[in-house]
Amino acid sequence: MDRLDSLQLFTRIVELGSFSRAAAALDIPRATATHAIKQLEARLQTRLLERTTRQVRPTLDGRAFYDRCVHVLSELEDAEGALRHVAANPRGILRVDMASVHAAHIVLPRIDTFRARYPGIDLVVSSGDSLIDLVSEGVDCVVRAGIPEDSSLVARRLALMPQVICASPRYLAEHGTPQHPDALVAHQAVGFFSKGKAVDYSLELVIEGKRQAFTLGGWMATNDAESYGACALRGCGLVQLPRYHVQKHLDDGSLVEVLGEWASPDMPLSALYPQHRQLSPRVRVFIDWLAQLYEERFPASALASARR
Repeated sequence: MDRLDSLQLFTRIVELGSFSRAAAALDIPRATATHAIKQLEARLQTRLLERTTRQVRPTLDGRAFYDRCVHVLSELEDAEGALRHVAANPRGILRVDMASVHAAHIVLPRIDTFRARYPGIDLVVSSGDSLIDLVSEGVDCVVRAGIPEDSSLVARRLALMPQVICASPRYLAEHGTPQHPDALVAHQAVGFFSKGKAVDYSLELVIEGKRQAFTLGGWMATNDAESYGACALRGCGLVQLPRYHVQKHLDDGSLVEVLGEWASPDMPLSALYPQHRQLSPRVRVFIDWLAQLYEERFPASALASARR
């Protein structure tokens, strides 16, 4: 194993906290990984990793060396990406995580066009709504709705999605249709929650140019966008979500928009990736493709090239 390969192995061991997982990620035998790190420590004449029965952690020297390795490897990848033929035809496995509703309704129906443009990239797409640990789970980028809160990630805004408050005719027949935002206090909402956060039963409206939240009661909550809409269809309460997600139900009458005289704030959507790494060519072209895809779907956002 040459020096660059050993540096890459070392960084993956630190990030994953395991020789076995790092070796699997790089598709090499664990024994090879162990021998390579022993050689690296011998060459540097210092101990880089502390090994226990449960995990592997960097020493103080190891942490400092890790930071330098990340910089060196990022510079190398960036330099390679600058080569025209590499940038024009990126290769390798790209791991992406996004909410299932976006995967099913927007991205995957057009994924064949991405493959036709970049045949050297193999995609692995997982679905979720919580913000996973990109580094430890080996994910290159995620697509998430809402305002990004993790300062360790770089966020590129893809779109502002118009939202709507709606409910089923059954719910409105039983509870009445709110005619003013102040009437929301007497209504039920379907709650939404993400990992580590409390259930949110609030709805937001823009009143006199300012966002205002209204907290409702509720008996049903979910952490999945698809399930959130399904709960509304079954009369579980009011929901607020991107209009595209429920447009067909609004058209056929299975959901009814309420409080349409007051605007709902747009839902931001962003692609996020770790800031300590240079953006690899395959991640860059995928995010560029996503930006174009969402700009076509939500042209009013005019944010295909905007960055947070």
